[in-house]
Formats: sequence, C-alpha cells, structure tokens
Amino acid sequence: MIPTLEWTAEGVRFLDQTRLPLEETYVLATTYNQIADVITTMVVRGAPAIGVSAAMGVAIGVQKSPATSIAALDADFEVIAKTLASTRPTAVNLFWGIERMRRRYNALKAEGKNLEEIRQGLIAEACRMYDEDIAACRTMGAHGASLMPQSGSVLTHCNAGALATCGYGSALGVIRAAVEQGHEIHVYADETRPFLQGARLTAWELMHDGIPTTVLCDNMAASLMRQGKIQAVIVGADRIAANGDVANKIGTYGVAVLAKEHGIPFYVAAPWSTIDLATAHGDDIPIEQRAAVEVTHHAGKQLTPHGVGIENPAFDVTPSKYITAIVTERGVLRAPFEESLADFELATPLRA
Repeated sequence: MIPTLEWTAEGVRFLDQTRLPLEETYVLATTYNQIADVITTMVVRGAPAIGVSAAMGVAIGVQKSPATSIAALDADFEVIAKTLASTRPTAVNLFWGIERMRRRYNALKAEGKNLEEIRQGLIAEACRMYDEDIAACRTMGAHGASLMPQSGSVLTHCNAGALATCGYGSALGVIRAAVEQGHEIHVYADETRPFLQGARLTAWELMHDGIPTTVLCDNMAASLMRQGKIQAVIVGADRIAANGDVANKIGTYGVAVLAKEHGIPFYVAAPWSTIDLATAHGDDIPIEQRAAVEVTHHAGKQLTPHGVGIENPAFDVTPSKYITAIVTERGVLRAPFEESLADFELATPLRA
C-alpha cells in the first residue's frame, strides 16, 4: 500500500505528491487550514483522496475547536466546512466528504452526545471513510478487471491510482486487479501536462508495483492508436453527471475522441462518491482554473514569453457518447447512462 494519507495522533500525514517521483517526503497537517492548503496546492490530489482529506479536515477542525458549547461548535463547524469547500470546485468528492461529516455531526448531536463524544465520533467517521475508500477501490478493480485485455497495452491519462485515492486506485486499481488475475498488461501513461501527473505519479507507482510502463508525451497517443499499439483506455474521474458525462483531468476529452475514432474501448473508473446525480450533464460541472505559473514555468524556470496569455483549466468534460463503460464499486455501468446510474443508485442507496 502506498501511504497517500493517514490519520495519526499528531495530525494527518500526507505523502507530498508535488515532490514525487524523485523525493518521497511527507507533510503533517495539524489544522483544518493546513489541510485546505494541502488540497489546494496538490500535495494531495485525486477526487477520492480529496474527499477523505476534507473529511479528516473537518474532524481535525472540530477536534481542535476551542468551543465549549454545542452552539459555539456549530458556528466553528460551518467555518471549517466553508474553508475546505473552497479549495477545489470540480471534484464532487470534496463536497461529498464534507456533507457526510455534516450528517454524522448532526446525528451525534441528535443522539445527545457531549462535545468530546462528538469530536471522537467525527474522527471515527473520517477513518471509516478512509477504510471504505480502499475497499471500494478493490471491489472496483474486481468488477473492471475483465474489461482489460488478456494481453496487450492500456493507455491512461493523469493519475487515478493509489496516489489519487486512499489506496489501490480506481483506474489503476482495475489494471492492478487484472494483473493480479494473470493479465499481461503494459501501460502507456500520458505525461499529462502541465502538472505531469502521468509522468511523475502514474509511472512512479506502477514501477513501484512492477507493472511495465512507458510514458508518452500527450500528443503521441493518436499515433500509437493508429499503429494498433493500444487495446484499451481507462481513466479516473472527478465528477460524473447524471447523464454519464465525465469531468476528468484536462486532455481526457481528446483521448476519448481519439479512442472512438480508432475503435478502442474507453473506460472510466470511479467510486460512487464521484457520481453527482444532482448535476444533469457535463455543461453544468464547474471547471477549476489554476494559476498561470503552472504553464509558464517548470521547476522554477520560465518557459514562455513575458506577458503571453495563458489558459489553464484543470479539467475538461468527456460526453457520455465516447464512454464504453463506467466502473464503480457497485458494478459496471453501460449506456444509456441516465438509466444505469439511476438504477444503481436505487439498488444501493447512498451510505448514511
């Protein structure tokens, strides 16, 4: 298990993903503001990991609150939740994590728990979410493994592995499960500009597991597809709308269009907490805009002319018509996604 994040007696310990692959260091966050900063600066990233990180942020915020009454703690809770919710707008898991903690907080109050019992109850809930995420990823992998080629190459974009979750991974979890079942898979990892999550993170963790990996510049995928070198594409997601449109790291849409053109199946793997049935379609998903410096500079060195315009959306939206199937811990969903998503939601209600 790659230790993406961990609740400890001192605070929440995060593997610093901004320093990978050359430096394996950790950041200890001891306040909810520090956890908000860890999320914003992408020390931790990936929608499932962000959701659990936010839950732990709520727990540590309530734990450290000086409130001596329920009314005062109520006020502090709202400040904590608002701060964490303002970090990254696209990943719906962020809001899912906060709202699940809110529900647990209200339930503990309704049960008549005192302040210390509420604090301990919220810590337990955040740790439960951590364990559930790992279990969901393993179940997701089991559901999706059969979709992977028995022998061949799979392309992935960004990082949807153990580093993007609490462990095992979503898209890379499916690949891991297939390899565990005996599939002979070679992974092509898009470098994923401008933050290079594929080159830095996907390559690092797959090599950590001994899975053969080749890094591609983002503009190489079409050529490899034309040569028949890619048998499937699998990516993660930051938000999936009710019609099956998927928001994922910028560049995913282009990969999906290329896969469609070349007759290659395009799969999305994500936990159910990434499903947003309240958002009808992808056009309504908020897209995070990140700082220009991520494009203008690399490793502290400026790459672009002074004053040039920069566009740096962190995500794009892939319409559902390009998606072969969506893999979740509840099973594999296929088109029409409006129906399959609704059916799976009714069959397995949201966790309390």
